[in-house]
Amino acid sequence: MDANELRSLSVAQEVDARGTACPGPLLEAKRNIAECPVDGVMEILSSDEGTKIDITRWCGKMKYDYLGDLEDDSFWRIYLRKTH
Repeated sequence: MDANELRSLSVAQEVDARGTACPGPLLEAKRNIAECPVDGVMEILSSDEGTKIDITRWCGKMKYDYLGDLEDDSFWRIYLRKTH
């Protein structure tokens, strides 16, 4: 997805993990995924650049759709769709 598509997503679950180091943001996403409905979008906010790689790998393992990421003011917005 391009940046405009990502910005226009309706987010069902937000995880704010800014200020935590790896693997904190991934662990927060794993803890909160149950709160996200099937076909819902989760947005993970992280100041740790490595989170993009961690979330991409986790999505592949769990068969979630990795939608992309946006760099914001000193943090990233990472998007995934829960598929099951």
